[in-house]
Amino acid sequence: MTIDRSNPRSSAVEIDSMFIDRWSPRAFDPTPLAPDQIDSLFEAARWSPSCYNEQPWLFVHAVSAEDRERFLSALVAGNQAWCSRVPLLMFLLCRRNFTHNGKENRHAPFDAGAAWMALALQARKLGLYAHAMAGFSREAAYAILDAPADQYDIMAAIAVGRRAKPGVLPAAVAAKERPNDRKPRQEMVKEGRF
Repeated sequence: MTIDRSNPRSSAVEIDSMFIDRWSPRAFDPTPLAPDQIDSLFEAARWSPSCYNEQPWLFVHAVSAEDRERFLSALVAGNQAWCSRVPLLMFLLCRRNFTHNGKENRHAPFDAGAAWMALALQARKLGLYAHAMAGFSREAAYAILDAPADQYDIMAAIAVGRRAKPGVLPAAVAAKERPNDRKPRQEMVKEGRF
């Protein structure tokens, strides 16, 4: 790997390009995904590490037009504007308590995040993109999923598909359609103490 220090999407040190290549576009091609592609995404997430091997994540996904429309209704208007073209929508939930002792699992969101990253990286391996969103109504999501709020926390909505040209987006959204850069490593890594 060649390090390009003038490119904000390059690394200061050598890392696998899959980390830099992963980003969250909004322009998606509505072509359905093949069942084996969908299975591959969830299989990658299944192998994520977790506290006590609880694997507390749950992906509830929508492929049919009817289910995608229902899932879309829980998103904020800004996300609805571009998600209407996405062939695979899902919500990522995490179980609040350990199954082995019923106690609160405060690590569940961390573990669900690991599963999300595995899914996002597998999407890129398949030539797809994944975009996680916080912009949704939790109340609406619980209702449309019929999920028990006392047992599961809804962490994110996720869109997956092939990229399309930004021209399929509303102009204001298309203007933002590019990978973001990252904060300097010094802002997120400290040695020895805070």
